Amino acid sequence: MLRTQLESLVYTQFKILLQPSLIHGIFTRHGGLSPDPWRSLNLGGTVGDDADRVTENHKRLFSALDRPVQSLFDVWQVHSADVVVADGPRNRRPHIRGDIILTDDPGVTLLMRFADCVPILLYDPHRRAIAIAHAGWLGTVRRAAEIAVQAMMDTFQSDPAHILAGLGPSIGPDHYEVGSEVVEQFEASFGKEASHHLLFKDGRTYLDLWSANQALLQGQGVHQIEVARICTACDVHDWYSHRREGGETGRFGAALALSA
Repeated sequence: MLRTQLESLVYTQFKILLQPSLIHGIFTRHGGLSPDPWRSLNLGGTVGDDADRVTENHKRLFSALDRPVQSLFDVWQVHSADVVVADGPRNRRPHIRGDIILTDDPGVTLLMRFADCVPILLYDPHRRAIAIAHAGWLGTVRRAAEIAVQAMMDTFQSDPAHILAGLGPSIGPDHYEVGSEVVEQFEASFGKEASHHLLFKDGRTYLDLWSANQALLQGQGVHQIEVARICTACDVHDWYSHRREGGETGRFGAALALSA
């Protein structure tokens, strides 16, 4: 990934998504107003931070991408695989529950928030359509990456072979220890392929969200994929990590939009 700094604000971009008609960024925790434990560009409005600070942090993100904050479309993320199609900015309408957002409207900026779960960014340059998805262990079990591709095919007639994908910073397999209940659900969802993504070491089990979500995309015919391989739990200086910080932390943002 490429790293850009604008004064104190820092964001990263996928090389594969540096396309003339696409705007995107995954923002580190730097460059905002929030104090500890949310330091500093916290975009989460439900983690105890002051609402005015969160609003200002959003404005800084949108300014960095040269997008109007009024173009925002976000959702109430609930670890599902539910799809929401954005036909315009949210415009103060209540949040819809979902963890996948699609649009082909250049007037919309898609935004999701993360603190260990995988940001999945998808772009079809042929149909000029985009999607963003949120996949923690439960979203991965529910196959959100796969469903996002299917939704692009159904909604925009996308060909998976044309889709460009980026898997952003998230908790890596070195830090993501999981219990038997997660293993059981993961094995039920992935079947014999589960063993490729579950790592067993010293009597403990670790889940590789990167390889699992890459496999889900490839299973749908998406092969142009860039995986950031940045572990949020390894680097809480740059990223929020719910696991590493014991739940007392903020949320970083991933934004995606089509240029006019």
